[in-house]
Amino acid sequence: MSLFPSPPLHPLSQLGGNRVLFHVPCRVAKVVQVGIFFLSTARLSGEGCSLILKPSRVVVGFGESVSVSCEATRPVRVLGWESAIGTPHTQEDQSVQWKVDSLIDWIEEPICYGVFFKAPRQCEEKLNLVLYKSPDSVSIRLVNHTGPMMEGKEYQLLCEVQNVAPVQYLTLRWYRGQTEVYKHSFSDLTSSSPVQVSSTLVITPTKAENEAEYKCVAELELGPEGPQPPPTVSSEPLTAYVLFPPTFFSPETEVLELTEGDGITLNCTAAGNPAPAYSWQSSHPIEERVKEEAVITSSSLLPGTYTCAASNTLEKKSKQFIVKAKTKGKGEV
Repeated sequence: MSLFPSPPLHPLSQLGGNRVLFHVPCRVAKVVQVGIFFLSTARLSGEGCSLILKPSRVVVGFGESVSVSCEATRPVRVLGWESAIGTPHTQEDQSVQWKVDSLIDWIEEPICYGVFFKAPRQCEEKLNLVLYKSPDSVSIRLVNHTGPMMEGKEYQLLCEVQNVAPVQYLTLRWYRGQTEVYKHSFSDLTSSSPVQVSSTLVITPTKAENEAEYKCVAELELGPEGPQPPPTVSSEPLTAYVLFPPTFFSPETEVLELTEGDGITLNCTAAGNPAPAYSWQSSHPIEERVKEEAVITSSSLLPGTYTCAASNTLEKKSKQFIVKAKTKGKGEV
């Protein structure tokens, strides 16, 4: 007499604990009788299980095909797969395949089970399956601000990622130019289906960072079984235009000696955004053509004090040049 059911058992009711009531057809010679049996639903899993999954961990892209083999390491009555998609697949061979042509079920958790001739008679192994999807888009923007930024003021940049899964494998990397400045992981989240997430970067720009480009890169770090290199999607760069007042390259007062007949240069160049405008003042006449230049080179300047002003919409700064006549040494004519 064989007590193993064919087709598989279907529970009638739960009796509590690990006991379930089943309706089981039993074959005795050619007569089929119906009996009521109490069977344990407990299944052994883990190291003591006599099932091997090949591969044991699978990383598959949304809509891609997947195939996994389940092998029994000792004689087995029935070997099969329990899966949310498709019909249950069982057979009496030592191995059985789970195969999907296009995997699109985010809650799929395939389990291979075996019913053996000897104890432990029931055993199962759950497939470590990772179904992933790269983001539809990654974008970056300023929060509550438009236009240029002010030097020394705090701003927030927001990176938004649309429809990525699984989020716990996602890392967002912030870059200024080619330098990574911040990394944000989402390992504390557990959603298996696509979600929208965001990350914030706080910056205090300096004049040295004017026209620096920021970008956000979404990277799915799926482990050695996943694609290499890891899938990445990058935002378009955001250029930071930083406004700052004029800053002289040499702010201190300069003293220059004037040799009669030789030219002399007064350099008032300053950095600034917007670009500075220049003006000159002195008790001596200055040629009109150079009054708005950053640099004056002339052989006709007279000894005295010359003041240069560099100004933009933020501030006006001044610098002085003191021109002295070079005294003749002994023996000079």
